This record gives sequence, structure tokens and C-alpha cells, in this order.
Amino acid sequence: LLCPESSVSVSARNAVVVLAKAPGSTGPWHSFSFGPEPSALQEGLFVSEENIDGFLGTALCPSSCSQSALESQPLIEVLDVSEDRIQIRVE
Repeated sequence: LLCPESSVSVSARNAVVVLAKAPGSTGPWHSFSFGPEPSALQEGLFVSEENIDGFLGTALCPSSCSQSALESQPLIEVLDVSEDRIQIRVE
């Protein structure tokens, strides 16, 4: 992480953490851990096409689905991500 560019903003109902990658670090982040203390961390996922596909694949077709059901799953594409919305297309 690049410390001077990373920041934290906390209010009564929200917390925002801005993380900046160090110059030598490349590629997207997949997940992060958060919680009140190191022994009680939960995993959070960054918004990405891969993470959305995985989440919706699990939600739409549990592990007991047949192969034909898996092959007929919708195609999900992340079109746009901003601070106030995410736009996805499902075919």
C-alpha cells in the first residue's frame, strides 16, 4: 500500500477506506478482510466481473445443479462501476 494516498473517513453510519497501491504493485484486488479485531475478520469482495459471476452463479444455481443447468446459466458482464452505482448486463 502507498500510505500517504490511503485514507480513512468515519461517520456515525458509514466508513470509507481509500487504499492506494504502491507503484510496483499491479493487477486488480480480488478481496479484502475486515472486522473489529484480527481474530474476527470477514471477507469482502471487490466489484469485478469474476466476483459477480461467482456470486450469481452460487445464488442462481446451488451446488446440486445438473451440468445442463450450469451450461444454461446467464452470461453476466460488468459494464460500469462508479461510486454510486454498478451497471451489469445479463444475457
